[in-house]
Amino acid sequence: MAVDVVTFGEAMVRLSPPDYERLEQTARLDARIGGAELNVAVAVSRLGLRSRWVSRLTTNPLGRMMHNEARKHGVDTEHVVWTNEDRIGLYFVEFGAAPRPSSVLYDRVGSAISRIAPGMVDWDVVFQGAKLFHCSGITPALSDSAAEVTMEALRAAKRAGCTVSYDLNYRGKLWLAEKAEVVQTPMMEYIDILISTEEDTKKVFGIVAGDSPGDAMVDDESFKAISSETYGIVAQKLAERFSFEAVAITLRENISVLRNTWGAVAYSDGQIYEGPRFDVEIIDRVGGGDSFSAGFIYGYLTQGVEYGVQFGNAFSALAHSVPGDFNYCTREEAEGLIEGGGNLRIKR
Repeated sequence: MAVDVVTFGEAMVRLSPPDYERLEQTARLDARIGGAELNVAVAVSRLGLRSRWVSRLTTNPLGRMMHNEARKHGVDTEHVVWTNEDRIGLYFVEFGAAPRPSSVLYDRVGSAISRIAPGMVDWDVVFQGAKLFHCSGITPALSDSAAEVTMEALRAAKRAGCTVSYDLNYRGKLWLAEKAEVVQTPMMEYIDILISTEEDTKKVFGIVAGDSPGDAMVDDESFKAISSETYGIVAQKLAERFSFEAVAITLRENISVLRNTWGAVAYSDGQIYEGPRFDVEIIDRVGGGDSFSAGFIYGYLTQGVEYGVQFGNAFSALAHSVPGDFNYCTREEAEGLIEGGGNLRIKR
């Protein structure tokens, strides 16, 4: 089956205590499925694109659980590699409220995808007829062999004529910034669209705009100026260093744990594009960046870079209002938000 978007990466079982409880006090855990590249595959499928997710899963109830979730949302899983060995990764989310931030605890060492090896996936078949390949910096961080397979996939995607998008997605709990730079720099040769944050860009590649504020709390007017100038410079520097077709930088202002301002800018062909900025009340921020990636990919494939950053902003803002990693909001809701549909009355 020809697809529009192929993604490659790990999915995990997500466990979280209800009602803002702490892990050590709770008697219950809510179970969901999440993982950067699966989140993107599910989201673009729900937006109307045809998607395929490639991973390695253990043949047990947890592996079948995430496989079934992917299929439920229309994601093609024909090229998932199955194994009777290894395990499915877990992660725990503890939701906070000011002054206590939310936190994540990983239990993923030795997961099935961390032991994927070159040659296990027939990438030439995977990419037949595909338009775009998306992965993130989480996958090569899992193990040396996962990094090798990520490079194998990037090369195959370019051979197949795919546009390649990559979310830098730095995770300090998985690897040091120095190794992230060494491993990922050669990969940049194969990437057309980079998605990142100012913080991740600084940590991995040492690129800064100057006296940039990072994740600081600033007033509305200052944040607007920062988004269009400082982050645009970061995106431009990235594009110029690695010859990317486009770079998108997401912007999050932490007003409080449960209230953020969300936005993004993109740089392409000498021009900076700034999407709408949204105040979000956070039900669940995990997967918000993946929703931006999915929205940007959808907008890029349908109308180009400028619409990509607009749609990605709106789609991600909506994702913050829904529990879980997957974005259950619709294309119509995102389009309405772009057009100024901010009416918060009950729809009857």
